[in-house]
Amino acid sequence: MRRAIALLVVVWSTGTWAGTSAPPSTLPGAAGSVKFAVIGDNGTGKQPQYDIAEQMVAARARFPFEFVIMLGDNLYGRQDVVSKFERPYAKLLQAGVPFYATLGNHDDPAKRTYKGFNMAGERYYSFVRGAVRFFVFDTNIMDATQVAWIEATLKESIDPWKIVYFHHPLYSDGDRHGSNVELRVILEPLFVRYGVNVALSGHEHFYERTTPQKGITYFIEGSSGQLRKGDVSRSAMTAAAFDEDQTFMLMEVAGDELTFEAISRTGAIVDSGVIPRRQAEQ
Repeated sequence: MRRAIALLVVVWSTGTWAGTSAPPSTLPGAAGSVKFAVIGDNGTGKQPQYDIAEQMVAARARFPFEFVIMLGDNLYGRQDVVSKFERPYAKLLQAGVPFYATLGNHDDPAKRTYKGFNMAGERYYSFVRGAVRFFVFDTNIMDATQVAWIEATLKESIDPWKIVYFHHPLYSDGDRHGSNVELRVILEPLFVRYGVNVALSGHEHFYERTTPQKGITYFIEGSSGQLRKGDVSRSAMTAAAFDEDQTFMLMEVAGDELTFEAISRTGAIVDSGVIPRRQAEQ
């Protein structure tokens, strides 16, 4: 029997802040917690990507995140890592912040060998930070071999927190793409059975957080470079959404709680909240 899950949501702000000045943070900044940033659909090489990168640098000054996860479409068009990754994030890279990527539909699969993406040449992989294991999938090709690896790796994990990320969203209120139901049929039963806490994806060029679906909160962060204004058709599953500007996320895992913020290109906190850890099915 699964334990009933309650979701505590902090009221989200609609204020704005100019430039890179710091808004008041809702993150606890606890000693020993796992602190990271989230970007997706970022690799344009255009000014909004640089603006988000500057906001990330400013955020790290007050919230020292250790690494960044990338939700795919890391490089649009010409796969130029210099103009679309190394230059925009130069300050973070120079500070020793590693980035861990997944592949999007606009990414050349060969870029999984690029050292800056920390994929070690693999289409799917996992890594551990503190009490959190991250599982990274390639939803461009969800073949039987990958599905078997996902189930085996989730099943074997005894880590308190399990966070999965990939490019194509299982749940989405986007008008352009919407939910990928085919992937949901394959992956959601595994997420529920093996105690996944949070799932993140990109592909849709906006920010969205769902209400818990079978105990799991799904995030879309697909506007760290690209943006599709007015694309969210809010439904009963929409806990929060923002499609007016580019965004990135900050997350912190401390004990049995994950705290998050979504931050716009102007520095506004457009969503924030706390998610309690859920248990695997017994």
